[in-house]
Formats: sequence, C-alpha cells, structure tokens
Amino acid sequence: MLLVLGMAILGAILGALTAKKRNGNGADMAQYAAGYGIALALVGLVISLVLLRMVA
Repeated sequence: MLLVLGMAILGAILGALTAKKRNGNGADMAQYAAGYGIALALVGLVISLVLLRMVA
C-alpha cells in the first residue's frame, strides 16, 4: 500500500514539473499531476501485487 501511495506522489510531482517545463498554467499543472499520479499509482499497484504473489 505504501508503494502505491509513494508512486502516486512521485507521479504528481513529475506531472507538475512536466507541465511547468512546458510553460503550463496552474490548471495544466493540476491536470498533468493528476494524470501522472494515477498512472504511476497503477504501476505501483501492479508491482506490489507481483511482489505479494512472489512472497506468499
């Protein structure tokens, strides 16, 4: 669970930085942060499920 949350926060930071680098305004930064956060949270979920299956 912690991996999913960490990946979501990392995705939000990366998304906001990407939008800022592309000269986006606050709404662009929020949208990129949400999109990247959701995408990386799903990646973290898959990784944690794989790790749990390997251990258990």
